[in-house]
Amino acid sequence: MKVRAFGAVALAAMVVTAAGCSSSSSSPAAGDNSSGKTATIGVDLPLSGGEAPNGEPTLNGIKLAVKQANDAGGVNGYTIKLSTQDDAVNGVHDPQQGAKNVTALAADESVIGMVGPYNSNVGIAEVPVTNEAGLLQCSPANTNPGITKPDFGALDVRKANPDKINYVRVATTDDVQGPAGAQYAYNDLGARNALIIDDTETFGKGVADQFEKEFTSLGGTVVDRVGAPGSTTDYTSILTAAKSKNPDVVYFGGVTTTGGGVLRKQMAQAGMGDLPYVGPDGIVDGSGTTDGSFVNIAGEAAANSYGTIAAIHDIPDPTAFSDAYKAEYSKDPGAYSAPAYACTQIILDALKNVTATDDMAALREAVRAYVTGGNTFDTVLGNVGFDENGDTTQHIISFYATDMALADGKGDWAFKKQQDFGN
Repeated sequence: MKVRAFGAVALAAMVVTAAGCSSSSSSPAAGDNSSGKTATIGVDLPLSGGEAPNGEPTLNGIKLAVKQANDAGGVNGYTIKLSTQDDAVNGVHDPQQGAKNVTALAADESVIGMVGPYNSNVGIAEVPVTNEAGLLQCSPANTNPGITKPDFGALDVRKANPDKINYVRVATTDDVQGPAGAQYAYNDLGARNALIIDDTETFGKGVADQFEKEFTSLGGTVVDRVGAPGSTTDYTSILTAAKSKNPDVVYFGGVTTTGGGVLRKQMAQAGMGDLPYVGPDGIVDGSGTTDGSFVNIAGEAAANSYGTIAAIHDIPDPTAFSDAYKAEYSKDPGAYSAPAYACTQIILDALKNVTATDDMAALREAVRAYVTGGNTFDTVLGNVGFDENGDTTQHIISFYATDMALADGKGDWAFKKQQDFGN
């Protein structure tokens, strides 16, 4: 998705950075610092195959932040480097690869904090490692509540140090996003009978559960609920069985690489293309000109599709970030470019405010303690803080719809509205 309104609050006043780097590599950032000291920010994102439409623009937000910080002379005497890891295997995000990646990052004493991951099931695999290592982790996109909230099982995830928070996120959670999608389907689209299909993964099933709970509480009926693994390539039997039950909306819990675009395309082939299709942020991932995106895969069938993003759209300065991003990368930012930029800002602001030291273990702990210590951060997303479990104080959902006239007639996602669910 092209998020044209993501911006920065006076970019020149922000402590932000970015380094050119390649997957599974550590590379110096732009600029230099006469002190000779360096500090590394780790990154773990899905960067290859079908995941690239989400992973690459998210990484670019991090790189932009690091570049700007180094161009401004570094932070607190440190030049910033990036160590970037790809958690996609055969083009699909992989929790075990993510766990291996963060094990390597945690073992690198120069890594003072990390940004990522993108997918919630990868986050659940990674947090036990980073929690034990005391490595600060800021996710721009994870939304499953089980990563942070004790009521959803988070104490089992951060088992090594359950009371020592090391993981924070700037995206709100699926117990907000799922109900928001249900309210949009029921109130904005007028749907009353939903077919729900999920990819059986942590994120997809979790957000679908929350959608179902809210949709039925509003008075809607779930005509069928089906779990179809992300490896599914043929939804014909599911759609044929459900069609006779007369759904007036289809909700998909999952991401593009776990069937989102294929399902929508096959809905049209099954004679269900006129039904509105609603999904979470995993499908809002690029225009029809972006290889592997939802709109690209679904083609003309992508019309009448709707998606939620678990982050703010109308940020304080709607053009500065987009202009800076386009100047650097010659394209518009993605859905989570600005949240990734914000995560990087938060780590760098912590580095700026702690005591500089050559003891990298002490520096890592100081950064973790500062970020999770009740401080508020002035970011591209506005003022962001974290609660006692590391969840963002921003509970905003942004809503998008496909517009097939965009991207030279290939289709793209267009912003519709945002809503604050903080209360």
